[in-house]
Amino acid sequence: MFKRMLQAFGVGGPTVDTVLTNPNVRPGEYLTGEVRIAGGDHPANIDHVVLSLLTRVEVESGDNEYNTNREFAKISVAQRLAVAPGQRIALPFQFPVPLETPLNVVMGTQLHGMKMGLRTELEVRGAVDPGDLDPVWVHALPSQEAVLRAFGQLGFRFTKADNEQGRLHGVPQQLPFFQEIEFYPPPQFHGRLNQVELTFVADQHHLYTILEADKRGGLFRAGGDAFGHFHMSHQEAMHADWAGIINNWMAQISGRGGHGMHGGHGIHGGHGPGVGGIVAAGAAGVVGGMIMGEVFDEIGDAFFGD
Repeated sequence: MFKRMLQAFGVGGPTVDTVLTNPNVRPGEYLTGEVRIAGGDHPANIDHVVLSLLTRVEVESGDNEYNTNREFAKISVAQRLAVAPGQRIALPFQFPVPLETPLNVVMGTQLHGMKMGLRTELEVRGAVDPGDLDPVWVHALPSQEAVLRAFGQLGFRFTKADNEQGRLHGVPQQLPFFQEIEFYPPPQFHGRLNQVELTFVADQHHLYTILEADKRGGLFRAGGDAFGHFHMSHQEAMHADWAGIINNWMAQISGRGGHGMHGGHGIHGGHGPGVGGIVAAGAAGVVGGMIMGEVFDEIGDAFFGD
């Protein structure tokens, strides 16, 4: 159980404690808990109590890149709240987690580099105290785990994960950013592919899986990016032969210039638009010896600090 103490009103003012019932959640589920307010030495009036989900997003602007904290979901817990001295108030909440929420835990292992937090904002007389962030652990959906398990079985090695601002081509993306996970390819593709990036975009019924491979040029082959696009229901994705599908796609693009199959269960390949490689989950702990790098740093005061 994670707790946060905010001194929102200065010395002698009320304190606010946000308590999550469980910080572990999957996309599409709910974070539940209470915002607990304890009155201080004098009366206080709170205009708004708001919870929001934040993550770190990389933004490209011209020739520059920078990271910023990006709020992507918000709910109001209370409005126009009068707090008497010594009074205790508990405000229960259910926070719906968007289906496109980036993942930072897969199969029990934290994905290094991915940070997610639940922020409590208190607005008092027009001033906002953003407080701190409680860490939230977003786990992969079963359909996403099936894809990530195949990456481990095939011998991919995880390199890094981040969120990037932008839109993906050909998928019903709702958030203004997407998560990207990068892998080194298996040994049999060394010399032909530099890296492979995986992206998930999920809605209530379907999982969209996007692959991007950075092809290494050679004497008789062109370099560049090749893309794969898989579209299945969650149920279909859970039972698909992802190891076979991914391996076939890799062999095809590395040997014949990146033209893939097309269809609901197939791949939309070729040199498409600039679809950033995205994997909306960490491949941490995936079977097959996938290397996840360092364990996620413990979240302290510098939760998103760079």
